[in-house]
Amino acid sequence: MYELRGVTKRYTRGKESVHALDGVDLTIADGDRLVIQGPTGGGKSTLLQMLGGLDRPTSGEVVLDGTDMARLSEARLTKVRSENIGFVFQSFNLIPTLTAQENVETALVPLGVKVKERRERAVEALRSVGLGERLGHLPDEMSGGQQQRVAIARALVKQPKVLLADEPTGNLDESMRDEIMDVLETMWKELGLTFIMVTHDSSLAKKAPRLVTIRKGKITVKENAAS
Repeated sequence: MYELRGVTKRYTRGKESVHALDGVDLTIADGDRLVIQGPTGGGKSTLLQMLGGLDRPTSGEVVLDGTDMARLSEARLTKVRSENIGFVFQSFNLIPTLTAQENVETALVPLGVKVKERRERAVEALRSVGLGERLGHLPDEMSGGQQQRVAIARALVKQPKVLLADEPTGNLDESMRDEIMDVLETMWKELGLTFIMVTHDSSLAKKAPRLVTIRKGKITVKENAAS
């Protein structure tokens, strides 16, 4: 479970102080699926970075399973991220010189997983997202949708509790968008993940059980009854 308590993130731009997050309180239960929306610069990505331990708040607590990530040493925070949190980004972030299988294996290296098991788990993860025939392909030999599937497999191969996605369909056309969302929602259901996604796409937001809207660092939470 996540608990955010009074989370503030302040940046300084010249002489101006900008509150990307302004006293955010939010509880996210294990297995929740929620979408974060809001205008550009409103704090969406900052909130996701806090949840992922990629940034620290200026003040407040970001508690995951009883541990305040804001207070951890960098080494402990890196360990929490490596073991518990998977990330999927808009730009895929694949290593261009590595095959699909090798890209997925990179997520297991920090966990000390041995080579044979890394290979087996990477193959299984790629098969689970429909890429069993693309193990040896480089990123530039795959479509955008296939590259994002590799990125999803890389995020899930370490068996995280939490999956964070920042505009995961932003670089894809409508058909590829729907395909990737089907994969993400299937993984959420089958693996019992806590799934949190930032998107500007209102059609996706309407399908989420919970919608967090953030404007000028303040949030509102809506339960989508139709979900």
